[in-house]
Amino acid sequence: MSTLHWLLPEAIEDVLPHEAKQLELLRRRVLDSFAAHGYDFVIPPLLEYVESLLTGSGRDVDLQTFKLVDQLSGRTMGLRADITPQVARIDAHLIGHEGVTRLCYCGSVVHTLPAGFQATREPMQIGAEIYGHAGLEADIEIIRLLADTLAKCKVTASRFDLGHVQIFRALVRHAGLTSAQELEIFSALQGKDLPTLSELLVGVAEPYRKGLLALPELYGGREVLGRAARILPQDPQITLALDELNRLADALRDSVSVSALNFDLADLRGYHYHSGVAFAAYSVGSAFAVARGGRYDEVGLAYGRARPATGFSMDLRELMRVAGKSEIKGAILVRWPEDDALHAEAERLRDLGERIVLALPGHDGTWAAAGCDRQLVWRNGAWIIESLGEV
Repeated sequence: MSTLHWLLPEAIEDVLPHEAKQLELLRRRVLDSFAAHGYDFVIPPLLEYVESLLTGSGRDVDLQTFKLVDQLSGRTMGLRADITPQVARIDAHLIGHEGVTRLCYCGSVVHTLPAGFQATREPMQIGAEIYGHAGLEADIEIIRLLADTLAKCKVTASRFDLGHVQIFRALVRHAGLTSAQELEIFSALQGKDLPTLSELLVGVAEPYRKGLLALPELYGGREVLGRAARILPQDPQITLALDELNRLADALRDSVSVSALNFDLADLRGYHYHSGVAFAAYSVGSAFAVARGGRYDEVGLAYGRARPATGFSMDLRELMRVAGKSEIKGAILVRWPEDDALHAEAERLRDLGERIVLALPGHDGTWAAAGCDRQLVWRNGAWIIESLGEV
């Protein structure tokens, strides 16, 4: 049979034992951290009808979603490309709590195309969300939770970017741009393409033309917020957004180092999804953000129940690449023949958290490769654990 039958699709890969152990330990560490902060774990389905799956999620998620026909109903279904809208649906329709709800999740998502060079099309998405509180306190909590989670995973955030989509929205609204013009300007800002941006803004009234042209240069430390207040038009929505970013900077002093905290008022990724503060965390050794998040109050409305919302998500595989490796002890080999006393001792060790491997007969010399580094033996009237001795 041709080896082509065994090839996986491009940007899809298996996770082999050693890496899978690291991944599971990291997953457990992150979820335990979320639970300790009061976040309840939910498990949304892998696929849904597209009408539900894509509600409020924006065009980008639609393009990343694999679609198929349900053989039972004849309706179009999709493999989820993002879990966050599913969790918003759960909050809106299944939990129905009127107060604050904190939820977390972890599961594979599937993308039609990789996000970038060497990126997987099957990220393992893990994240946390707060529903029901419109104030900045929820944004502060969720960013602190992210910083705490990264620290627990031994990931140093080399850069922590903060932005606010309401600044761009206010400028576009006052400039009177059409939807097509807004999309073109949005694309130019994302690429920080100043020549194209200048061309697109010909004829736009001042001071909004000047404000839009200034956005790509409003990037850096906290001094950016002072420059933005001087350069951008005087508008209540812009003033409120800058005030929220200043309050965040004050609140995050103990969670994010001053040198890592950056502000990028032209970073509009998730613009059609987010409704307020947006953020991203970067780490040395990763070409991608290790975490992204922000406020998305308008998604709940799309599900028929308006709920303030903020949260973040990470690709657990990308997080593992930059995280400190967990020490994994080798297994203890228990040799045949069958013996009740031996098995009782093996079970006692399992209860203590040891990994016990039963040595099936006829495979001497192979157990080190199977992950064993010690063996259980009876010596001088007692059970002892000694080195396996295989090379």
